[in-house]
Amino acid sequence: MNPKLLFGTNNLHKLREIKEIVGDAYTLLSLADLGIDLEVEETENTLEGNAILKAKTYGELAAMPCFADDTGLEVDALNGAPGVYSARYAGEGCSFEDNVQKLLRELQGEDKRTARFRTVIAYYDGRKVHCFEGKVEGSILQSPRGRGGFGYDPVFLPEGASLTFAEMEPAAKNAISHRGRALKAFAHFLFNHSPH
Repeated sequence: MNPKLLFGTNNLHKLREIKEIVGDAYTLLSLADLGIDLEVEETENTLEGNAILKAKTYGELAAMPCFADDTGLEVDALNGAPGVYSARYAGEGCSFEDNVQKLLRELQGEDKRTARFRTVIAYYDGRKVHCFEGKVEGSILQSPRGRGGFGYDPVFLPEGASLTFAEMEPAAKNAISHRGRALKAFAHFLFNHSPH
């Protein structure tokens, strides 16, 4: 029997991406699998804070080990924005496309387009919280390219790459992405501290 792990998210894109990285070593459960429809409000002002808040809330609710992530796009010309507000940059209930369009408007006429994606994964085992971070440097394009991925993937060109995250095959993206890197660190930890 594979150990069960709850991933504290309602984001099916993230769930699919993480299943591709973790493989079959664990049985990954989503909030929907457990019938949990609580949406934890991300009230913290750091990625770490939000990830911990979600992991602990959902882990205690489900009474099982839980991990959650928070991801932000940090654009240098915008002083690190949208950062912790990346998912709702264009306002509550906005679409991925709304966020991308707002970002491109904010960067209009801006030559300095360097940015990074940062993911923090918080894992709550019922007693302690462990955090893992992954980041990838890159730049923001003038217009979207590619149909894959989600979020800001169509306008994010990773350093040294010729394809945006949205143009890459999932395996290629996972190999270098911020979430992939954070997850590899987390998977390494799990492998060495497997749940009882």
